[in-house]
Amino acid sequence: MNIFSHFEGLIGAALQDLVANGKLPAGLALPAVTVEAARDQTHGDLATNIAMVLAKPAGRNPRELAAIIAASLSKLAEVVKVDVAGPGFINLTLDPLVWTRTVRAVVTPGAEFGRSDVGAGEKVNVEYVSANPTGPLHVGHCRGAVFGDALASLLAFTGHDVTREYYINDAGAQVDVLARSAFLRYREALGEPIGVIAEGLYPGDYLKPVGAALARSHGRKLLDMPEQDWLPLVRAAAIAAMLVLIREDLAALNVRQDVFFSERSLTAAGHDRVRETIEELRTSGYIFEGRLPPPKGAPLEDWEDREQTLFRATAFGDDVDRALIKSDGSYTYFAGDMAYHRDKLKRGFATLIDVWGADHAGHIKRMQSAVTALSAGKGALDVKICQLVKLFRAGEPVKMSKRSGTFVTLREVVEEVGRDPVRFMMLYRKNDAPLDFDFAKVTEKSRDNPVFYVQYAHARAHSVFRNARETYPDLDPQGVEIRSSPVEKLVDEGEIILIKRISQFPRLIEQAAAAHEPHRIAFYLYDLASDFHGLWNRGKDAPHLRFIREDDRPLTAARLALVEAARGVIASGLDILGVQAPTEMR
Repeated sequence: MNIFSHFEGLIGAALQDLVANGKLPAGLALPAVTVEAARDQTHGDLATNIAMVLAKPAGRNPRELAAIIAASLSKLAEVVKVDVAGPGFINLTLDPLVWTRTVRAVVTPGAEFGRSDVGAGEKVNVEYVSANPTGPLHVGHCRGAVFGDALASLLAFTGHDVTREYYINDAGAQVDVLARSAFLRYREALGEPIGVIAEGLYPGDYLKPVGAALARSHGRKLLDMPEQDWLPLVRAAAIAAMLVLIREDLAALNVRQDVFFSERSLTAAGHDRVRETIEELRTSGYIFEGRLPPPKGAPLEDWEDREQTLFRATAFGDDVDRALIKSDGSYTYFAGDMAYHRDKLKRGFATLIDVWGADHAGHIKRMQSAVTALSAGKGALDVKICQLVKLFRAGEPVKMSKRSGTFVTLREVVEEVGRDPVRFMMLYRKNDAPLDFDFAKVTEKSRDNPVFYVQYAHARAHSVFRNARETYPDLDPQGVEIRSSPVEKLVDEGEIILIKRISQFPRLIEQAAAAHEPHRIAFYLYDLASDFHGLWNRGKDAPHLRFIREDDRPLTAARLALVEAARGVIASGLDILGVQAPTEMR
């Protein structure tokens, strides 16, 4: 049961009655009703701004209109009090039985509680990680990987048809650098001294196995070839090896993708989809030949003033038109990205979500412009920027540098602290805010460590069930007796607070999915865990509030239903985030 949707329906019906009774103008187009939890619980349980939204089209003063609507809502059996506040907010105080019956509405569907069909099967493409295949993933890729994976799970939970995608940047100059770096390790494997690795090449030890594999496959044959002949062979082998590393890194973090799309495939097998994209946009009037001014702040001697093929990005609000073909005839990165997003659109995705690193923030407008042009305004691209992650060890910064070969890999972080702390903490900040990750703090067993605190709440719920079986061996936490327990006995203030928090879960899920913000779930779970731990602690101090009452089996059943409701919501939320819900903590 989504209590917010339920009352939106009741208020909508009340508005219809007011129109039918002549208290609201006939022919009035009624807006969508929104109901939220009241910010100040002393003012009530739920709040709606429907009177302020409806005031102008109805031609009425907001507070006057709110009073009319409030009078109608006061007749609802589930409402015990209605107040008008401020410029026209309507606050509802509900019958306590509304909340206690919510417990039964949670435990009956179990893991399905909160699941939604608001996505209505809409096809959504979520592209994330998409790191250059030049080495293992480092911690800088970790945040985008976790964010994208959790967002995809959230959208699937709300009824979207989600495809998880990785774009392999295997057509740029960086993979030629990779090939030359691997060739150096190939020579090393054959026993040649390679000395200090030249600046500009990848120096990491992760390329040594690639060199050894090339030596086993080709012997010394590659040494006798000119670079133009050995480069494609080594490049293909190195990319394949790096993709194996990347997939293993992602698996260690429990991140998966359905599609690995090769950039090189856009121009492979005589089928140039980049050229097709340019010509399609030219037909639509978005491609022209022209000149660009030099970039602001760029040295004029480095600027080549020439006529070139441009995308009319300024038609969509970008600050400058964008080049598609370089002076040597090759395509710009942007041209390839346009062709790739065109391919997504042709696969039937109207909603595209790209998860990018902070260094790509300046490319958002041009890419959104291209998607608008390619889809004739029917497609939408939402780019989510993941800001940098700073590593600390007990407060001391941890340095990393990919090119020096001393970077901290994603695998190293997971192996040191575990997958769950990494995933949860990567989501415990909004994606576009910087994040500090301290190896020591994420393994603390305290309230200050959010992942421990939430997982402990789930494990503590299971401990309650184990203890209950000692008193009532035949009382099944998922059984009929719990689902049909007398939940009206749940009248303590702490119990009602916990129930209200649990009731927010379906609305929170829908809002997080609509905003593409999975971090909201992490925040919510911490608050839910806090309410649950608070109630448990009150029972420790006051025996009559304990979950298990040896002298009152019906009350015990009702309280176990509440524990199961909290446990189930925590488990569902953690599952969306890709974090385990343990039954005990060691």
